[in-house]
Amino acid sequence: MSLSQNKRLSMTNQETEQTKGQESRENESLLPFDEHVEEVSENGQKVRHRGVYLLPNLFTTAALFAGFYAIIAAMHGNFDSAAIAIFIAMVFDGMDGRVARLTNTSSAFGEQYDSLSDMVSFGLAPALVMFSWSLHDLGKLGWAAAFIYAACAALRLARFNTQIGIVDKKHFVGLASPAAAAIIASIVWTWHNSEMGELAAIPAALITALTGLLMVSNFRYSSFKNFDLRGRVPFVVMLLIVFVFAVLLIDQASVLLTISILYGLSAPVLWLWRKRSLIFSRRHTDGDQ
Repeated sequence: MSLSQNKRLSMTNQETEQTKGQESRENESLLPFDEHVEEVSENGQKVRHRGVYLLPNLFTTAALFAGFYAIIAAMHGNFDSAAIAIFIAMVFDGMDGRVARLTNTSSAFGEQYDSLSDMVSFGLAPALVMFSWSLHDLGKLGWAAAFIYAACAALRLARFNTQIGIVDKKHFVGLASPAAAAIIASIVWTWHNSEMGELAAIPAALITALTGLLMVSNFRYSSFKNFDLRGRVPFVVMLLIVFVFAVLLIDQASVLLTISILYGLSAPVLWLWRKRSLIFSRRHTDGDQ
């Protein structure tokens, strides 16, 4: 064996021993919990980092807690508090990703944790809050409507995770789970003091199931990610924003209900309008022939 081959073999053995030593040190812990070792690529090389970033995951945990609290509050009949908690979860959910990007603390762990938090806060919580408020009067039909919403939320999140980097960021394919949760939560918040009988529960079941189906549809919703907050806008836009804040101070639930429903219907209405224009143009062409 040549000298160069001996050197290469020696270096390989040293690297193997270093790797084993590093793995043994990572496995040694004072507590019987996973310390989470994450492998990332830096400058073309694989680097292993231990632990998780604290700041963005704090916001994700806060969103998860708000969703969990919404379920508990609904179980105790505090439906207005449950609905408000879902909206609070939306605020924290919108902040964790932005904080991670601003502080350069994005990670694969954070992405998966955020997705699981969304499933609780915007998948299970709205379904269970709506069921506790109204759908339980329908028996198995109420169970089915709530399950359709929860299952569609899970399918929507799974599809979103597999399409990261493929779909245009300017649009969401299907209604985003926070927007769907806003529809359910705002309905409960608006009429939480109303007596819900079986007849009133039937429309609630239909809305719950249809909202779930919108999440797994192919309708394209604007993500507003191309909206430039640093750019100039006409003065009337600021007046409109002041008006919206003033109305929110008067009746938050009704305003949020209106906004969420308008956004939820925006993509289907645009789709129908385009189909109408296409059908009209084909009829016009056939008539000319």
